[in-house]
Amino acid sequence: MKKVDHIGIAVRSIDEVLIYYTETLGCPLLKIEEVASQKVKVAFIDAGNIKLELLEPLDDTGAVAKFIEKRGEGIHHIAFGVENIEQRMAELRDKGVQLLSEHASPGAGGAMVAFLHPKSSNGVLYELCEKQ
Repeated sequence: MKKVDHIGIAVRSIDEVLIYYTETLGCPLLKIEEVASQKVKVAFIDAGNIKLELLEPLDDTGAVAKFIEKRGEGIHHIAFGVENIEQRMAELRDKGVQLLSEHASPGAGGAMVAFLHPKSSNGVLYELCEKQ
């Protein structure tokens, strides 16, 4: 793992919470985009030494929508920056870590992403994130 790349925060509406992050906390908005493969709209917030990724479900069927339905809004995942994500996934599998997918998929900002199952990570959802 190179570093913590960002912290994902599940929200019902980016438009409703954005003022809190940008005006109340004074953190700059970096960009907003949709990630169809993850069924989310995301907003990246610059929080100094780390980015916050606000995750709004695009429909009721995605993982973030199910997370909010079950747990409410809040911290969804912690993302680690990695190099050669497929190799890192194989190494983790060899160590007995369960992943949520066989291969990395497209994520926000052109990154390739994969998630470690919380059952293998003491209840925490971790994301591997390889930036192109």
